[in-house]
Amino acid sequence: MTAVFPNEYSHMLKVHLPDGSVKQCTRSLTPGEIAADIGPGLAKAAVAAQVDDAVVGLDHPLPPDGEIHLRLLTRKDPEALPVMRHSCAHVMARAVMRLRPGAKLAFGPTVEGGFYYDFDLPEPLREDEFPAIEAEMQRIVGENEPFERIEEPRARALQICRDLGQPYKVEHIEEGLAEHASMSFYRQGEFLDLCRGPHVPSAGAIGAFKLLSLAGAYWKGDASRPQLQRLYGTAFFSRQDLDEHLRLVEEAKKRDHRVLGKRLDLFTISPLVGSGLILWQPKGAVVRSVLENFIKDELRRRGYLPVYTPHVGKIDLYKTSGHYPYYMDSMFTPIVLEDDEQYLLKPMNCPHHIMIYKSKPRSYRDLPLRLAEFGTVYRYEQSGELAGMTRVRGFTQDDAHIFCTHQQVASEFQACIEMTQYVLDCLGLQNYRVRLGLRDPHSDKYVGDAADWDNAQQALVAVCRQLGIQAQEEPGEAAFYGPKADFVVKDCIGREWQLGTVQLDYNLPSADRFDLEYIGDDNRPHRPAMIHRAPLGSFERFVGVLIEHFAGAFPLWLAPEQARVLVVSQKFEAYGREVERQLATAGLRVSGDYRPEKIGAKIRDAQLELTPYMLVVGSREMERGEVSLRDRLAGDLGAMPVATAIEKLLLEIQQRTVRQTFGGDAGLGERGTQNEY
Repeated sequence: MTAVFPNEYSHMLKVHLPDGSVKQCTRSLTPGEIAADIGPGLAKAAVAAQVDDAVVGLDHPLPPDGEIHLRLLTRKDPEALPVMRHSCAHVMARAVMRLRPGAKLAFGPTVEGGFYYDFDLPEPLREDEFPAIEAEMQRIVGENEPFERIEEPRARALQICRDLGQPYKVEHIEEGLAEHASMSFYRQGEFLDLCRGPHVPSAGAIGAFKLLSLAGAYWKGDASRPQLQRLYGTAFFSRQDLDEHLRLVEEAKKRDHRVLGKRLDLFTISPLVGSGLILWQPKGAVVRSVLENFIKDELRRRGYLPVYTPHVGKIDLYKTSGHYPYYMDSMFTPIVLEDDEQYLLKPMNCPHHIMIYKSKPRSYRDLPLRLAEFGTVYRYEQSGELAGMTRVRGFTQDDAHIFCTHQQVASEFQACIEMTQYVLDCLGLQNYRVRLGLRDPHSDKYVGDAADWDNAQQALVAVCRQLGIQAQEEPGEAAFYGPKADFVVKDCIGREWQLGTVQLDYNLPSADRFDLEYIGDDNRPHRPAMIHRAPLGSFERFVGVLIEHFAGAFPLWLAPEQARVLVVSQKFEAYGREVERQLATAGLRVSGDYRPEKIGAKIRDAQLELTPYMLVVGSREMERGEVSLRDRLAGDLGAMPVATAIEKLLLEIQQRTVRQTFGGDAGLGERGTQNEY
């Protein structure tokens, strides 16, 4: 289908639509006008548009000529949701200003799961005001006034913000938008806000919304600047989607690793030790050590060699690698010694491993050389960014670096991806996507030769295709020294976490950096390639994610306490301790409850502490040399010989069976699903 609009200009714009049709436009148009030409139904349903790779409003002026690809977005398109949420943030700000005249506005972007707006208010907002704010928002939505985009030159924009009494907007124009000759506002009724958009056509397109929480925030994230109040909310096109989201939010609260970590005695954070520094309690240390041993066995099987490196290094090492100038703000302040030598707390392991490689001449016969270390590193994270185990200042990576010939890159990179897949599968984390972080050709943050970058990126794409991985390419997300493949895992309640990573690097071995070499079969020096990989990422973050994914109810092979012997009364303690001894001798992590409590209370305590199996012993079990086995999920499994119970548990551990609960309290025996490996 080809449609030609009235000829007012000699220019011609070809608009390619998703169904393959092309519209030829001979006058300046907007996506909304094209929607109206296609049909009134689409014009009514459309809320935004996608022009090539950019999401825009329906009032966005299209170029007068050339070719574009246009998608008209409706409520069914996921790209439309952030647009509607941003419009809802404006409605929220408008409602607050109606209820709190004189409120000063900062920023109001969308974030994962919703949106927020930062306010400067004489008196702080309170959560008991949420119903009044939501009621005012509903009135604004009911009025269905349009979002009107207004373009203004710089001087006029500054004057508008001064007249509105919005000093943060004035400062942002003067500093953050210093290079912009003009800028846009959006008007809705009496509300006018500096904003680049896009927005839905009118407030009536906003669906169901909910205010969620309040938090403190510094202006532009700078602790030396004014503290503002951040109001969070969320919105969905349907009430059903909002209710489901709120249900998952409540489920996430139950699974919060900070709450469960304290309740289950897995880890602690001491103000005296320091924020962002994890103290592993014995039970948490068991989980970590089991993961470490699991990874160590895999590394040994796959030809990796263990190394150890110090927790500090000379600053010159990180200047040579390029990490210091690129990530200086994320590093701790240098330690200056008496002779003026400067040292850093180790921010990453790779430069240390490079120096191990460089410690002696290498031959092509030595390659690939795979060096692995559970290396602890330190990053200076802002205090407002710290979050339990998932965002810390000191963490241990399951790090490894592979030095190989360029001909070996594809096979080594493939092996790294396969190992990451294996590790995630063994933990029941099978719902993941692979994100390829590529270089942005227009950015100056990357080092090295463009041809090397092209070769590295092509190698990554080819490996993913060979493995049948539908990788999502994201330009601009590469490390400064090379492209990478990140594993983004979705947990059992739908949240995404970036965990394992594999990175390809031609730059750190280069003459401009560490000048690495090996002698080839032609007896001449050659430059190796380097692969960085970490299947888990860091033990702190990974265990924090596992706590939330499993709601603290770890699978048997990973559980800090795998079984607990419960005696019906204290007169069976001797037999109970013998059962406990047999389980411990078989290698199980077991304890016994010999308190003078009723058996029901002991079972309830073991359930609440998320012990996978309980072995109940009384007079009948003692007479027959048996135990009554109780499963945390399935309940009573009946009486059986001790040896049979041990065999059952050992088989489940050997197979690394993952039986996971979804919803509710994982410790109370809900329905589970089982995957076996």
